[in-house]
Amino acid sequence: MAEEQNKIKTILPEPTLRRLPWYLAYVNLLQKQKVEYVSSTQIAKEIKVDASQIAKDLSFLNLKGKTRIGYEVDTLVCVLADFLGFKEIHNAFMVGVGSLGGALMRDSGLTQYGLNIVAGFDINKDIVGTSICDVPIYDMKDLAACRKETGTEIGILAVPVEHAQEAADLMIACGLKAIWNFTPYRIKAPEDIVIQNTSIYAHLALIYNRMQDNSKQG
Repeated sequence: MAEEQNKIKTILPEPTLRRLPWYLAYVNLLQKQKVEYVSSTQIAKEIKVDASQIAKDLSFLNLKGKTRIGYEVDTLVCVLADFLGFKEIHNAFMVGVGSLGGALMRDSGLTQYGLNIVAGFDINKDIVGTSICDVPIYDMKDLAACRKETGTEIGILAVPVEHAQEAADLMIACGLKAIWNFTPYRIKAPEDIVIQNTSIYAHLALIYNRMQDNSKQG
């Protein structure tokens, strides 16, 4: 069964994978409201994705709705959370504990999605040796030793842009298998390292650009 799920994850289109958390967030709300069934049409109205696309996405997980009834909400929540990995605990390092890194360490919501930040790393002597929400902050030179001790495989990168590649190289060299990159720099890494770029600055630029376009059209 696990082998079959891994195969599904390998072939799942990335746009579908990006939409699945939207579905999960919505059916989580329905579950809290004690709703038993939901149709793809209902989901479509709430999250603005075509109903046929939702049905196709869920079919990748062998989820099929019943005619005139829809999908069982409890099953959707269970299968989606399990498939997305949110039910498992994934330890992570926070590399760069400035304003953004510190905020992420304080975000208790991440644990609800299986991400457990076990240590922070920085070169700032003023914060090395302190902690945030009981999570210790170490010097960057201790990264490899902590990685070996904890077996952590995920690193969250939030250093200044000029240090992004250098920090990423250290993370990869010590054995981290995935980097969640919050810097605007597109780091270079071997093909077997999972990189996910989440630049808030790029999203800000998109917002500003779209606002300008809307103003011109108005």
